[in-house]
Amino acid sequence: MKKSIMILAVLALAFTSCAKTETAAETTTTESAGIEPAATGGQEAVVDNDSAPDIVKLAVSNPDLSTLVKGVQAAGLATSLSNAGPFTVFAPTNEAFAKLPAGALDDLMKPENKDKLNDILGHHTYVGVIKTDYLTDGQSLGMVDGTPISIKMVDGKPVINGTINILASVPAANGIVHVVDSVILPN
Repeated sequence: MKKSIMILAVLALAFTSCAKTETAAETTTTESAGIEPAATGGQEAVVDNDSAPDIVKLAVSNPDLSTLVKGVQAAGLATSLSNAGPFTVFAPTNEAFAKLPAGALDDLMKPENKDKLNDILGHHTYVGVIKTDYLTDGQSLGMVDGTPISIKMVDGKPVINGTINILASVPAANGIVHVVDSVILPN
């Protein structure tokens, strides 16, 4: 958790210090490029219909990931996952969240459980881009929450922690999203 908070704090500091010196240049650049600057919010609020979507915009555009999007918003991670990255996100579907024990998801979404939700979502995020072609049998990936996930190859396909399947992989402007069939819970 401390590692996740430290990474987010460093990213926030870097982006805030850059934002103050580049505001005029950004305004000119975004206006001439036809990109609407965000009235409120961070990078996730920028309207840009011409560039490849970032991870958050990609998830928002997929109705099968709406529960994940709500979780990312509740945990306050939308800005972080909209920034430059690169990130690899293992994105559970709505059906994956539905497999959690009754009431678990509702409990995680409560404001008092924001840190726990942040840890779980951090366990789905890797700093760097890992395409499925790069996943190998026996590989261990250190996730943002500080705990690893393991990769096992089954019939030539990567399986996470022995049971979680990658359903689809979609490149994003700031990384890659692997849609998965279960929520990856830290040990």
